[in-house]
Amino acid sequence: MFDNLSEKLDKALHVLKGHGQITEINVAETLKEVRRALLDADVNFKIAKEFTARVKEKALGQNVLTTLQPGQLMVKLVKDELTELMGGDSEGINLSGTPAVILMSGLQGSGKTTFSGKLANFLKTKKSKTPLLVACDVYRPAAIDQLHIVGEQIGAEVYSDRENKNPVAIAKAGIAQAKSSGCDVVIIDTAGRLAVDTEMMDEIANIHSAISPQETLFVVDSMTGQDAVNTAKAFNDILNFDGVILTKLDGDTRGGAAISIKSVVNKPIKFIGTGEKMEAIDVFHPSRMADRILGMGDVISLVERAQEQFDEAEARKIQKKIAKNKFGFDDFLSQIQQIKKMGNIKDLMGMIPGAGKALKDLDIDDDAFKHVEAIIHSMTPEERSTPAKLNASRKKRIAKGSGRTIQEVNQLLKQFDQMSKMMKMMQGGGGKKMMQMMQNMR
Repeated sequence: MFDNLSEKLDKALHVLKGHGQITEINVAETLKEVRRALLDADVNFKIAKEFTARVKEKALGQNVLTTLQPGQLMVKLVKDELTELMGGDSEGINLSGTPAVILMSGLQGSGKTTFSGKLANFLKTKKSKTPLLVACDVYRPAAIDQLHIVGEQIGAEVYSDRENKNPVAIAKAGIAQAKSSGCDVVIIDTAGRLAVDTEMMDEIANIHSAISPQETLFVVDSMTGQDAVNTAKAFNDILNFDGVILTKLDGDTRGGAAISIKSVVNKPIKFIGTGEKMEAIDVFHPSRMADRILGMGDVISLVERAQEQFDEAEARKIQKKIAKNKFGFDDFLSQIQQIKKMGNIKDLMGMIPGAGKALKDLDIDDDAFKHVEAIIHSMTPEERSTPAKLNASRKKRIAKGSGRTIQEVNQLLKQFDQMSKMMKMMQGGGGKKMMQMMQNMR
């Protein structure tokens, strides 16, 4: 996420880090490199120029040249200005209607249908809502089927009418269906086009006028950079939408859309998509994103994801097993499943301060645990509960059954033993103190 921008900003600010001699000249030179980094990330030239001008004004206004740690102050000023440029504070979603109606808009290929499912899943699991998905894309082949598949994945009802080719009528019927079936949120997936055109704009405007949604969200592929910002402006001129959703932020994203879009349309980014799974949706926090862009990580989001998957009853059960030296591979497998639910592994690692730079050139497969799971699943129940019983012949059988080498089996056993010892050492308050520390960081 924003790897190139992060690297270039780090290089630009590097000269001012530490306690070296700072002058107005090298401050200006640094901000010139910052502007160049923003332009390379496909940020609008005017926005980039205004951004660096504001940072320079604040820097000189705060006497950055004479402070004890001028480099650190410059990083803070850049971070604060990035936060403000991306919206300042996170924005919530309006769910005041009965049912609350959310209209999804955007170009074809932006990820509207998939994100409609992600949003429904988010509202269902995080807000205890009962969503209904409505299929109003009557043009794209298999669009209705795709929404039904998404609905089945997350356990949400989907309304569609394959015989009806009138999106306005389908949207109204979907809302009526939600009222009769007790659904308190309606998410309407509309048709997209390959480019902005009059017919498309008229159709989405007619739907919007007919149903008066509580939220109109514009879904944009963040990999399209400045084009995304231009498209957002075109849609906003017609719909006056309430917020933006940025998809595919886990891809090769330059960052221009995330940084520029709020300034151009004056509408907040509300959610971001960070992967293909239905759980890969995050509320957009400008301050946290600025931290990540500047290589500072995002510990708060990492802790929140961990707490969402944290099962207190399961944790107590694990603690008892550790205390009695009965922690086995089934328990280990359970912990792996919880980590996987937290999201993309590389994305999680990128939330750790400083880790983003170290992982820049590493290709971390999202199925990084696959071979570990294969090895564990090749063990008998007795072997999983009592790893000490794994002799040479058993290891050979497990390696053959999992399609891995004996060396990999031995490596896993060694890692498991080390982890078990570390967890044992944490007994007696260590784990509790760690959780308390994590709570305090929120």
